[in-house]
Amino acid sequence: MKFSTEAASSLVKEYFGIDGVAKDLNGYDEWNYLFTSAEGKKYIFKIGNEEHGASFLDAQVRITSHLAETSVGSKVQQHVPALNGQSLIPVAIDGKQYFLRLLTFLEGTFWVDNTSRPDGLYEDLGSVLGAMDKALIGFSHTAMHRRYTWDISAAADANKKLHYIRDHHQRRIAGYFLLQFDTLVQPVISSLRHAYIHNDANDYNVLVRDGKIAGIIDFGDMVYTALINNLAIACTYAMFDTADPLKAAALTVKGYHQQYALTEQETDLLYYLIAARLCISVTQSAWNSAQGSTNEHHFITEAAAWKLLHYLIELNPVKAQDAFRKACGFSSLINKEDNYTDLLTERKKLIGRNLSISYDKPLKIVRGALQYLYDDKGDTYIDCVNNVSHVGHCHPVVVRAMQQQIATLNTNTRYLHDALEEFAAQLTATLPGKLKVCYFTNSGSEANDLAIRMSRHFTKQQDVIVLDHAYHGTSTVAIELSPYKFDGKGGPGQKPWVHKAISPDLYRGEYQYGDAQAGEKYAADVQRIIEGLQKENKGVAAFICETLLGVGGQIPLPDNYLKNVYAHVKAAGGICIADEVQVGFGRVGDKFWGFQLQDVEPDIVVLGKPIGNGHPLAAVVVTEEIANAFNNGMEYFNTFGGNPVSMVTGATVLNVIQQEEMQRHAKETGDYMLQLLKELMPKYPIISDVRGHGLFVGAELVKDQTTKEPAVPEIDFIVQRMKERGFLLSTDGPLHNVLKIKPPLVFTKDNASQMVKHLDEVLAAMQ
Repeated sequence: MKFSTEAASSLVKEYFGIDGVAKDLNGYDEWNYLFTSAEGKKYIFKIGNEEHGASFLDAQVRITSHLAETSVGSKVQQHVPALNGQSLIPVAIDGKQYFLRLLTFLEGTFWVDNTSRPDGLYEDLGSVLGAMDKALIGFSHTAMHRRYTWDISAAADANKKLHYIRDHHQRRIAGYFLLQFDTLVQPVISSLRHAYIHNDANDYNVLVRDGKIAGIIDFGDMVYTALINNLAIACTYAMFDTADPLKAAALTVKGYHQQYALTEQETDLLYYLIAARLCISVTQSAWNSAQGSTNEHHFITEAAAWKLLHYLIELNPVKAQDAFRKACGFSSLINKEDNYTDLLTERKKLIGRNLSISYDKPLKIVRGALQYLYDDKGDTYIDCVNNVSHVGHCHPVVVRAMQQQIATLNTNTRYLHDALEEFAAQLTATLPGKLKVCYFTNSGSEANDLAIRMSRHFTKQQDVIVLDHAYHGTSTVAIELSPYKFDGKGGPGQKPWVHKAISPDLYRGEYQYGDAQAGEKYAADVQRIIEGLQKENKGVAAFICETLLGVGGQIPLPDNYLKNVYAHVKAAGGICIADEVQVGFGRVGDKFWGFQLQDVEPDIVVLGKPIGNGHPLAAVVVTEEIANAFNNGMEYFNTFGGNPVSMVTGATVLNVIQQEEMQRHAKETGDYMLQLLKELMPKYPIISDVRGHGLFVGAELVKDQTTKEPAVPEIDFIVQRMKERGFLLSTDGPLHNVLKIKPPLVFTKDNASQMVKHLDEVLAAMQ
């Protein structure tokens, strides 16, 4: 029951002997009233019930009494003794137990309502909290030893409520930070200093007066936990609604450390503890919403919490850790002058010499978070090019599934395990009905190698048709199938059994945009090769083609190209292989698979890269007819292909793509990005063509739109400048003049607009 203000006034009169008037106050735990005596003196009157427990309420009385004798006593409410001399009064009303408390009133403005927050105020917040924690060194109470939702040390419990967050993007972010808590914080938190702490220095529990902290109120969340959690909570709310959240937190840390010295380990964990507190908050809000709550207190900081979580995911944790260290006078984590000379020397000594490094100034990436990469110097980069981390770097659902399986079992396919068949069924359900049989490998290169082997076995032919400039992997056979490699510097040259068809490039090729028959015309070149082979009494084993051309220049195939090519190849008895290693699994947006854009059904599909989100996994999916022919008595065994960890990883990635609606997201975000890039074309003639589907996008750069002379080295300059601005891009194409944009599918419209905005500025500066 809720006590009326008249009833509350009567209780104060009866048990504390003070006449006055009570007024309702907001609250979510006890019933709270502002009580003003007849003489005009203010108090806070609290009524608790049996759920709050006499022991815990007694702890609140004792902790404030303890602090009354310390330097922070004036900043803490004190309990007013009742007529019987006690500060906690149990009363029975209508057969139910209640507990009454009357507290002194502290004058001040709530932090949330205080619009002026100079640097000194943040320091003072930390200072008051540090002094309070130091004053509590000798305090203890058994009631504060409890499992509590709002204790950061129990943040792992928030994982159980993650599914209540309906927005996919928000759920991923919260899931990522909870994963980091479980991985980085949970193993060490029990070894940190523990204490009895206030645990809720939020923006409604901190009072400000005359530019200083006037008080810390409401001990209803206090708990025995890691000491650093108290500061983490204060930092969390200090970071709300400020232009520079990291600076605000660092000032708070500085003030705290001056009163009560922190350790380097504690400061290094603060970033993750702040994020964990926010995750508790947003999952609790989502849960309350799912329960139909209309209590505005349940959602009062939800918007601010999400805003800060988005800020934190974009903030390099190394930068945050370094700022907190500097605030305490500890050694810096960052060496901006390090050019990695020693590391590069060791790499050159120990690693293959022809392993390249991106960018003039190499990056040392130390962590990844969805579409973000963090280096060791405190800088954050938006990954605009890594299509391998298809559903995002360290996607929490994928990582947890991998962790669980590798902690359970990893073996080979000579033993039965459900994950093998389950993933195969799940995968083939996304493909045309005739593609029913899976072979699992470790890489796209290995998968392409196997696909060629199977096609040769099935057709009894050797010759393979590829596209000029194509790339299909690093195995011996894959290199021999890749003009990008065998025609390039150091390449072995074209093998007699490999035949290059013209790349169907609508920008640079013989048949260009506007030619409605371009697809058929380019396909005729494949028929020309087939006819040439037939004149030599040879057949074709296979035609292999990426369903959007990657290294060939980020080129979507012309309409009806594959439909005509496949018809020519099949008529000649050959096998049609769709290389989906770069473009599959929803990336193209309109369809789940690239070949579906061409309305064809291949005989073999090769999958890699995104299938495992960076885990070494690939697959060859074939018809039953091809699989039966390949089963000729020679066992196909792959030591690691199809292992339980890989199968669980693949299944989880596929689930995430489908459950988080990533194909739709790729289309919407990709269409938006293509539009923004095309809007730059009239301003900058260097951009001569923008093309792609979904989040598979290329922008071709030229020095002259008439001659189409490739804009090299201009494109390299652009990529370097974009990297300096925090956007990782790359180049592609036979002439190395195509800007390649293939980000993880968690890449957002905001990421796209920021990327194009900075590209606009880079191009403007070049002019």
